[in-house]
Amino acid sequence: MPSELTYKQLQARITRMHKRIAANAEQIERAAKVIEEEAKETRRECDQMGAKSVDRDTVADSQELSKVLLGLSDGIITYAAKGKDTARQATAVSDQARATHGGFQEAFDRSGVDGLENVSRDWFEQA
Repeated sequence: MPSELTYKQLQARITRMHKRIAANAEQIERAAKVIEEEAKETRRECDQMGAKSVDRDTVADSQELSKVLLGLSDGIITYAAKGKDTARQATAVSDQARATHGGFQEAFDRSGVDGLENVSRDWFEQA
């Protein structure tokens, strides 16, 4: 049963996937940095509230918020790093497909054959 996915389609899909994943990872990382800055700002405000004799419960709640935000930021940064890893893996898949099938595609492109349905199996064994 022949595959419905051609080499060129595979390469195009991998390229699109890589770009989309990499862009998403970058956006997620930027969002994590914003959250991290908010956490640091919340921590600075906690210190200021403590210096101004604001009640301990309010200061403690604000400190807890800062910790939660930092934890969230760390988790999001880890998630973004996994996205970058996935993008690198997509590139590796592309490279492997090129190494495995690229020669067939190049030979087919040079052959001048008008459509894959006009190629015999024997031709691929020779290529």
